[in-house]
Amino acid sequence: MTLLAAGTPIRHPDTGRPEVMQRRGWWLVAIGFLLPGSAQVLAGNRRLGRFGIAMTLLLLALLAVAGLLWLVWRSALLTIVANSIGLLVIEVLLIAYAVLWLVLGFDTIRLARLPKVQGGARAAIAIVAVLATVAPAALAGYGASLVDATRGLVGNVFDFARPAVEPIDGRYTFLLLGGDAGDDRVGLRADSMTVVTVNAETGAATMIGVPRNLRNAPFSEGSPMWGPWPNGFDCESSDCLLNGTYTYGEAHPELYPDAEANGSSPGIEATRDAVEGVTGIELQFYVLVDMHGFEDLVDALGGLRLEVTQRVPIAIEGEPVREWIEPGTRVLDGHDTLWYARSRAGTSDYDRMARQRQVQEALIREFTPQTLLTKYTELSRAGQDMVQSDVPQSMIGSLSDLALQTRDLPITNLELVPPAVTTGDPDFAQIHAMVQEALAEADAIAVPTETPTPSP
Repeated sequence: MTLLAAGTPIRHPDTGRPEVMQRRGWWLVAIGFLLPGSAQVLAGNRRLGRFGIAMTLLLLALLAVAGLLWLVWRSALLTIVANSIGLLVIEVLLIAYAVLWLVLGFDTIRLARLPKVQGGARAAIAIVAVLATVAPAALAGYGASLVDATRGLVGNVFDFARPAVEPIDGRYTFLLLGGDAGDDRVGLRADSMTVVTVNAETGAATMIGVPRNLRNAPFSEGSPMWGPWPNGFDCESSDCLLNGTYTYGEAHPELYPDAEANGSSPGIEATRDAVEGVTGIELQFYVLVDMHGFEDLVDALGGLRLEVTQRVPIAIEGEPVREWIEPGTRVLDGHDTLWYARSRAGTSDYDRMARQRQVQEALIREFTPQTLLTKYTELSRAGQDMVQSDVPQSMIGSLSDLALQTRDLPITNLELVPPAVTTGDPDFAQIHAMVQEALAEADAIAVPTETPTPSP
């Protein structure tokens, strides 16, 4: 106990007594690890020590507040930290604390006066002190690298300037677009379209698959597409399939002059207006997934395990098939997974839509905590090249919290495909009714059914 008393050998030790120097060395390393800065207060620069203790207590207080918010108000915590500014603050704090820990740790080794410690204890104290110094600093540095990767992903994918919006009729609505910009294609085409609606209170979600080959998509009078297409997107060529609205919008940017300034593009806005007309749902946000960048995502995961039920050609329609994806349980790399999801040679669009859903489900299975921990940086970099959206950064917290509720509920799926829908001559009044029925079904899932009380 004399080592802890004021004016004792811990600050002015008797260097001629090896047993004192050995105990002193272990004490300094232990207390310096448990409360960084305490070794300096007791045996070194007190100002540096007090600063280290204050910063440690501040960090612990911030962690405690974050933990409390996670338990009682998760959306608020995510709103504070899950944006470019909040993530930058966290990154700077982690880097600063890592540097401070290194300074305090190596200063503690100096204060231990290891040359005055005899025998094997000198090496033992040195090894433990270096590990206690380097390991936490490395962990903080790794955390800072993950935060930096997240900041890059958030900054590139989500819209910082756009303000938060309220749900429409109690729901948040999203248009998910799969854009195919492979090496063998000119430009990007919206080949996959899915509408997702999420109940803002319960998290109940509905996914509506909209086929790319739907014809005669209608537009509202307020849409810029109403002028050139007042009777719907209808012509005799394949240019007037639903996914042709993207190409048309890109070719006529004057229709949507503010699109790029608002984090979108004329093609995306034209497609959004068309899908709104098809489904009868106002779409608040879009998320565009570039299927070419999708290759990098799958490769970052180390491949994707899929149950292939039939041979799928790796070829464009009309060209000779030289390679196949063979049936069986297979781990496909990014190149083969992309072809598995996009190939239409010798099959139909509806078969391809089914394979795309299979790939989406397999991706969800691969995003385990272990995968995120070990491959997060690669995944976030792939995501920056793959995803584009106009979802506001200020809504990441509330939407993430809502997504946790969605995971606990079954998702209602509606596919607007034959035989329920005639894609060449669709009945949009019928489609609107089907959509409303699916939304009502999803809302009913989230409402617990009351068990009737037996009559006495």
